[in-house]
This record gives sequence, C-alpha cells and structure tokens, in this order.
Amino acid sequence: MTYFAMALAWLFVALVLMMAGVGYPAAGIASSDTLVLVHAVCIGWLSLAMCGALFQFVPVLVAAPLFSENWALPALGLLSAGLISLLAGFLSLGGRLPPALWLLPLGAVLLVAGFSLVVVDLGLTASLRPTGPARFVLAGLASLCATFVFGAIFAFALAGWTGPVGGFILASGVPLHAIAGLGGWLTLTAMGVSYRLLAMFMLAPDVDDRQSRMTLATGAFAVGLTVAGGSLAIWLASGLNVVLSIAAVFGLASVGLYGRDIAGIFRARKRRHLELNMRMATLSFVGLAAMAVLGIALAATDMFAAHVGAFAFLAVFGWLSGLVLAKLYKIVAFLTWLETYGPVMGRTPTPRVQDLVAEGRATKWFVLYYAAVWSGTLMLLAGEPHLFRAAAAAMTVGVVGIVREVIRIRRLADVASPLRLPGGAIAPHLLFARA
Repeated sequence: MTYFAMALAWLFVALVLMMAGVGYPAAGIASSDTLVLVHAVCIGWLSLAMCGALFQFVPVLVAAPLFSENWALPALGLLSAGLISLLAGFLSLGGRLPPALWLLPLGAVLLVAGFSLVVVDLGLTASLRPTGPARFVLAGLASLCATFVFGAIFAFALAGWTGPVGGFILASGVPLHAIAGLGGWLTLTAMGVSYRLLAMFMLAPDVDDRQSRMTLATGAFAVGLTVAGGSLAIWLASGLNVVLSIAAVFGLASVGLYGRDIAGIFRARKRRHLELNMRMATLSFVGLAAMAVLGIALAATDMFAAHVGAFAFLAVFGWLSGLVLAKLYKIVAFLTWLETYGPVMGRTPTPRVQDLVAEGRATKWFVLYYAAVWSGTLMLLAGEPHLFRAAAAAMTVGVVGIVREVIRIRRLADVASPLRLPGGAIAPHLLFARA
C-alpha cells in the first residue's frame, strides 16, 4: 500500500506539471523540464506502482514467499531519494535551481541501488518457477537492468563526468533507454501480470503456454534487439534506423499476439458479468491497439519524429497508466478484503470483495480519465498545447475521483454497517497492510 500511495503522489505531481505547462508540449521533447516530467511519470508513478504490485504478485505466481520481505522498504527509500535527487539535477540543468549537477550522478546511484534490490528480490523469487507470467516478469526485470544502466550513463554524462564517450552514448542512446523502459520493463511486465489477473478475476483458464511463449519471445526479441543491436550500432557509428525498424516489426507482432491471448481469456471466462476493473482494462487494451495503429500511421507518413511525444503520451497514459489504475482499483479491494476479513472467515458473516466497492460511482471517474487521455493525444497531434493542458486538468479530476474511491475502499466506507467490522476483524490502515 505504501508503494501504491507513493506512486499516486508522483502521478499527481506529473499531472500538476502538465496542467502548469511544464515540459512537453510547452517545452522541447529533450528539454530539462520534459525530463523532469518523463521521469516523474515513468519512475515515480509507473515503476513504483509496478514494484508494489510485483512484491504482492510474484509470490502468488510461484507459490513461494518473497526472497526477502525486508528489502521492499529500503528499496522504496532508495528509489524515492534517487528520484528526488535526479529531478533536482534536471531542474539545476535547466536553470530552475542553482547549479548542482552532481545531483544527477547521486540520483543515478541511488536509483540503481534501489532497483537492484527490486531486481534481485523479485528475480530470485520468480526464478523458482519460471513458467507462464513469471517469464514475462523476468524479461521485464532484465529490461529494467538495461534501462537503469543507460540512465546512469546519461546522468553521469549530463554532469560532465564521462568525457566524450558518455556524451556520444547520450547523443544516440536515448531511444534505447526509452524502449527498454517503456517497451521492456513496463509493457512486458504488465502483459505478464495481466495474464494472471484477468484469468483469476474472470475465472478463465490460463493462456496456453505455447501462445504466451510466442508473445514473450517476439516482445523480448524486439527489446533485446533494440538494446544489443542499438548499442552495437552506436559503437560502430552506423545509425539506429535499421535496428529500430526491425525491432518495431517484432514489437507490433508481440502486441498482436498479446491481443489474441487477451481475447482468448475473455472468450473462455466463466464469469460472464465483467466487473468495473475488467471493463476499464478493456479501454487500456484499446489504448494499446490505438498506440500500435498510431505508430504505424506516423511511420508510414514519415511523421513519427514530429509526433513522438503524442505517441509516448498515449503509451504512458492510454495503455500503461489506464491498466494500472484499473487493476489498482481491484487489487486494493482484494488485499483490503483479505487483510480485514481473512482472519475471521468461517467464524462470522463477512462481506464479499465486491461489497467494498461502489462501481456505479467510480465508473464516471474512469470514463472521464480515458476520455481526457484520448482528447489529450488528439491535442498533441493537432499542436494545441493550451487545449492539452485542459485535457490534463480533466485527467486530474478523473484521477482524484479514482483515488477517492480507493481511499473509501481502504476505509471500508461502502460496506454495510452490520458486516463492516465483525468481531475479531481489525480496520485496515490507509497506507500499509497490518501484519
């Protein structure tokens, strides 16, 4: 719960920055303000939320306890301190703070230390049973390693500590860093997690192992080719276009295979009525498909470079953030139910998981969020930064509503009073699970 709370706090920071016109599109895609915005979203919001989910979810995948329960809190502290230092370094780089470029390497070291704890803890746990969704998690963790290695090199290069070699890598390697992070760490991991969550909550059989292997193989090859082939291309000074084009083909194939797998889960489900989190997850899958179509259209018209910001915005908020928010709504309810009513199950009447939520009230906030994201994407494509800020404001209202619903879940506010706290049950804490 602490990871989720910190992640949502960073999401609000990012939304406030967008509403205030800080970063893209008001500033250049490579400006220091945009770097602040991008890393607040990708590290503060998405990565912390993903780590929090994986600390709960990976032990379920392998039916074994986490390698070390004690590493989660130090990792969160290192990641939070590292992100704050990194963002302060970017602000210093852009002249918004006094010169202190040493904050960039400091932030990189702290982030590498924090993510290393995450990778070792989750990697050793997932490797106990590396099948099905656990393979996606392992591939995502490998991509995370590549992401933070590139990021550390860039941070030291921006501080002027690496000489011409670091500057050369920085000049060409940003696409590799972005694809490893968004395409590998966040997307491959989200795919693996969604396989199990969708099957579990819709009472559907797991995806056929051969199908999921093919989906993972094409996605992992795309990321691996980008990182390895792109690094070689940079070293040989031969350009990245060929490598990125081939990787894009395999990435699109992986998205198509993933869509086939998800459609199979929906067709085979035994729970015909879709809960809110599932209905909203379908909108994030629509966002993923729209992202693929947009990428093809932009590449075909030779406009990808001009609109890479709109493409990235749709990927981050239409696909990844939408899926995280939808699943967070269900995960918090499920974990709260287990924490509060698990100890008294069978000894006294208890509510269902669905009794903790008010889907009718929450639906409008999710719909507002997705509508604002799609509108924001269109405004970026149309080159309307002021209207984009209005869309960001609407996104913020939607997220505030969703977070309010999550807080109500933790407070058991929608549970009928006779069942709310039966004898022996203890009310959950808002920010952490009681032992």
